[in-house]
Amino acid sequence: MVVNRRLARSMNVEIYSRRLETFRVTENIGRQPKSYGVDLRNRRCECRKFETLHYPCAHVVAACAKVNLDVEQYVDDVYMLERTLRVWENEFPVLPDLSTWEVPPITFELLPDRGLRRNPRGRPQSSRIRNEMDIWEKFDGKRCGICRLSCHSRNKCTNRNFHVGQSSGSERN
Repeated sequence: MVVNRRLARSMNVEIYSRRLETFRVTENIGRQPKSYGVDLRNRRCECRKFETLHYPCAHVVAACAKVNLDVEQYVDDVYMLERTLRVWENEFPVLPDLSTWEVPPITFELLPDRGLRRNPRGRPQSSRIRNEMDIWEKFDGKRCGICRLSCHSRNKCTNRNFHVGQSSGSERN
């Protein structure tokens, strides 16, 4: 409240409606002056601190000072000392000695799910959930890189010499 009161001294307040308790507060703190609308009846300020914190911001303090209203009436009960003391007024019972506690025996045994353990060796497994989009067409193993048949590899391809000759630069014009 002390900081808000200090900031409020440098603000200019225009009364829009005394009956509706609305004001336009202009602060000259930065390079450009900024103006904020203050509605005391609905407890709102355009800086949004008043309704967020339930505590009057510097703009509300300036508006209250302009019309000689008590700012303390706009402080929420949560910030009042009486409310805080009421939280701690209840007495807690004294706990008995730990050795006299009755602890039921354990009737079940917890077993860890081994499927959730991380495999320490090898390549990391993906934890992504797969759907229909991720299903690949199944094929019968590796295919030849030249003719795309699955019965042999690139080394034993019958079209190997043909393709090798075609890719060489000696036959170009």
